[in-house]
Amino acid sequence: METAAARVAYVRPRGLTPLWAGAAVAFLVGALVIGVLVGPIDLGLGPILESVAARLHVPGVSSSLSPTDNAILWEIRMPRVVLGALVGGMLALSGATYQGVFRNPLADPYLLGVAAGAGLGATLAIAYLPEGLRGQQALPVAAFLGGGAAVVLTYSVGRSASRGRDAVTLVLAGVTVASFFTALQTFVQQENADTLQQVYTWILGSIPSSGWSDVVLILPYVTLASAVILAHRRVVDVLSLGDDEARSLGVDVRRVRLVLVVAATVGTAAAVAVCGLIGFVGIIVPHAIRMLAGTGYRALLPLSVVAGAGFLVLADVIARTALAPAEIPLGIVTAFFGAPFFALVLRTTRGGAA
Repeated sequence: METAAARVAYVRPRGLTPLWAGAAVAFLVGALVIGVLVGPIDLGLGPILESVAARLHVPGVSSSLSPTDNAILWEIRMPRVVLGALVGGMLALSGATYQGVFRNPLADPYLLGVAAGAGLGATLAIAYLPEGLRGQQALPVAAFLGGGAAVVLTYSVGRSASRGRDAVTLVLAGVTVASFFTALQTFVQQENADTLQQVYTWILGSIPSSGWSDVVLILPYVTLASAVILAHRRVVDVLSLGDDEARSLGVDVRRVRLVLVVAATVGTAAAVAVCGLIGFVGIIVPHAIRMLAGTGYRALLPLSVVAGAGFLVLADVIARTALAPAEIPLGIVTAFFGAPFFALVLRTTRGGAA
């Protein structure tokens, strides 16, 4: 008897082409270079490359940067850029995954309530955990529990409606759950004024300049979630065709959907626990790739990781330089681009459904 994997192999939507793969990688590399170069202190491209080569122990190369400049490069800029790339790639990948799993072009981690639930979980951890358990290590666990509760509640509310499989119904359910969780989060932070500043920073979203600790903190979650999702990228293509078609190809729809939703929730929760509620990345990046490349999910998911990483790094550059020395919350920057883009996607979706 044929296995599910063999049957899924018959579904061959347009795959990843060298052209778009190269373009995505070039975009990411350019964004990383800009992110490292741009700052209040001009380090220079040449000295930065020398410092990188010296760190890699290239023979005959030594860094010309001063100890202070080296500290700025390796303890502030580099970890911030890497963290932004991890978070951006994860949010874009999660958005594309939700869109395929739920067959909903408007879905992303924010609209489905996962980000709000994760933020509530982290807020509860800061406000109520004992002092000894209130470290950053507990935040992803608490955020995951909150994000998981949010996505389960959203899916339950959407399925309980008379049009439970309708895309608009699911989005409305997600907005409702997100609003409820956000209200609970606001109540908790008002009751615990000493946590107000930290929680408020999460709500607005930002990439912290706290060195490599945050990168190490979320790296296992993002790596595991991304690996699981990318390993199922062919199956997401099948799920996007509908449950009946997927079952006819031998896919265990309930199990695969659960695995993908849990993986996307784990990655999103980890990103939110560190960087706060950064909306619209999961809408902007996957739809921009669809408009440009017109690929199926087999190519869309890996492209979303690479392009999402580059997008958030560039958005963070705008956040920290547009009003320098002040810094704009990153969630405001992504909303500035995301709100009109979301309106465009909504208009296109309605036009396609007509």
